[in-house]
Amino acid sequence: MGASARLVRVPSLEDIRTRLKAHEPLRLAGVNQRRAAVAMVLRGPDADPELLFIKRAERDGDPWSGQMAFPGGRCEPEDSSDRQTAERETHEEVGVLLEDASCLGRLDDQEGRPTSPSGGLVISAHVYEVGDQPAPVLCPNEEVAEAFWFPVSGLLEGERHVGYEHPGVASMTFPGIVVGDPERHVVWGLTYRFLELFLGNIGYPLPERWSDLDKL
Repeated sequence: MGASARLVRVPSLEDIRTRLKAHEPLRLAGVNQRRAAVAMVLRGPDADPELLFIKRAERDGDPWSGQMAFPGGRCEPEDSSDRQTAERETHEEVGVLLEDASCLGRLDDQEGRPTSPSGGLVISAHVYEVGDQPAPVLCPNEEVAEAFWFPVSGLLEGERHVGYEHPGVASMTFPGIVVGDPERHVVWGLTYRFLELFLGNIGYPLPERWSDLDKL
């Protein structure tokens, strides 16, 4: 190994399991508020796991139209819990069953900013691990333009951390992470906030975020 080479530690599934098991999430009651839930779905290999992302389809009336996200959606009256919402939506949107997957933990609930599409919502995020032998088959429905896996280690690469300007939010730049095509696959907003929580909880914090994110 050359003198300038560095050993870079990356998150493993064991890191994630251990850290999330010890995390006590903040739960927002939101009795009089609408609720939603998302699933952060991980698969092996253990040494460098991957995370499932979706790109929402371009749809009139959808406030998250075309954005990068995790599978999920609003809680319905028939859902017994927000965790069931995350599991139901994941099956509907990408065809992945989570009922028998390992639920590794839950992140702090987030409250939608008043000026954002999620305004008035309390959103929960549940983290799952699915096997990769065989790899889960992704079957996006009409709400999802693309679904793909991306290594958790890639989220920590500095060159992927970019400023993102959303056409619907004038004169503001938000922190983003490129997880594919820089023109199409930039994670920002609520999904970025959940990534920030997730990586911080497992001991790999993102760089200090920009103040504009607090306005979202």
